Amino acid sequence: MNQDLKEIILDRLSQISDPEIPVVNIIEMGMIRDVLIEEDEIKVILTPTYSGCPAMRQIEDDIHNVLGKNGFSEVKIETVLSPAWTTDWMSEGTKEKLKNYGIAPPVKSNTDDLFNIIPTNPQVVCPFCGSENTEMKSYFGSTACKSLYYCNNCQQPFEHFKCH
Repeated sequence: MNQDLKEIILDRLSQISDPEIPVVNIIEMGMIRDVLIEEDEIKVILTPTYSGCPAMRQIEDDIHNVLGKNGFSEVKIETVLSPAWTTDWMSEGTKEKLKNYGIAPPVKSNTDDLFNIIPTNPQVVCPFCGSENTEMKSYFGSTACKSLYYCNNCQQPFEHFKCH
C-alpha cells in the first residue's frame, strides 16, 4: 500500500516545474531522491542542483503547496547534499526537453572531469541550428549551473547546462 501512495506522491511532485527551467519538472531534473512515508508524515528527500541554488525556497514552497492541496498536510522536506546532485541524474528525455527549449544539455558524464580542478570546455552543439561552430562567452550564464555560449553560424546566444 505504501508503494501505491509513494507513486501517487511522485506523480503530484512531477507537476512542479523547475522554477528556472519551466519545461522540466523536479523529478525529471533528478532533485527528488526519495519519498518516505512514516505513519502520518510524508518526508521528501531533496537534493538541489547546486548547494546555493536560489530556487530552493520556491521548490520547497511548491512541494508543500502541491502535496497540501492533495491532502498531505504533514510534509517534511529533508535537503541532502551528499552525494551532490549530478547531471548524470538527468534522463535523455530531460536533456531533449532542454535542447528544445533552447538550452544546450550537458554533453558528457560527470565523471569525465573527475580529477580535473578546472573543468574542460566541451564542444557544445547549438540547440537552435545544430552547429558545432560555437564558443563560450562566459562560464556563468543566468544561473550558476549554466554557461553562456554563442553560435557563429546562426548568430544566436544560448545557454549550456554545465556538466557537474
